[in-house]
Amino acid sequence: MLSDIFLNRAAQVLGSNIAVMAGFYVLIAGAAWLSGYVLFRRSWKHRKIIADYPERADMAREIFYSGISVIIFALFVVLTWWMKLHGWTRIYVTMNEYGWWWFFLSLPVTIVVHDAYFYWTHRLLHSRALYRWFHHTHHRSHNPSPWTSYAFAPLEAAVQAGIMPLVAVLYPVHPVPWALFMMFQFGINVTIHSGYEFMPRRFADSWISRVLSTPTSHIVHHQYSRGNYGFFFSFWDRLMGTHHPRYEERLRSVTSGS
Repeated sequence: MLSDIFLNRAAQVLGSNIAVMAGFYVLIAGAAWLSGYVLFRRSWKHRKIIADYPERADMAREIFYSGISVIIFALFVVLTWWMKLHGWTRIYVTMNEYGWWWFFLSLPVTIVVHDAYFYWTHRLLHSRALYRWFHHTHHRSHNPSPWTSYAFAPLEAAVQAGIMPLVAVLYPVHPVPWALFMMFQFGINVTIHSGYEFMPRRFADSWISRVLSTPTSHIVHHQYSRGNYGFFFSFWDRLMGTHHPRYEERLRSVTSGS
């Protein structure tokens, strides 16, 4: 009886999260694609990092794998929820349990933790032993579009979703900042895969471009399949010597028309 109740509840959690994530993916990635590839295609052309546009078959493949990734991410939500039921996480729901200062601070902390997690797992997935099984599917997109953002092989999707249970056991986290983080990271994910550079020309040689990752940074990674492994920031790449040497040149070139 209890197991039936649990399975029914798990199915509800899974179904609702698939619906929310799929809807958010279609809304954000779809809006980015409509803007950059239909409505403003001509006026933004000078900001296209790679001059050509992806083939329809490429985008269809990306949407297919993104659908699989959404399901896997939702499964990890169920896993994290199950862990919470067993008292294995530090998820809390009372707003002031750890103070309002931590409620707000936990969001930037999670951004920094995720960036480190992404950098090191990303480098690992580029290793010869793992690349074919984990990361090759994502790198079939040499000229990414917004639909590329979740186009992972199932094994890589599991690695990317692993940040959820990891954060839940590392430190106290409330569902609201966590939900805000997920929306933020997905928006950044779509932006860096959009195919367009949005950084103003005056920032190309500023400290900002040396700290933050940009769409150009990630497109260079897709184009050459090496270097620029960071997500939000570039300091891990600069610290570990994996910063791609052609990045600054490409950034200045693509922003020179503004």
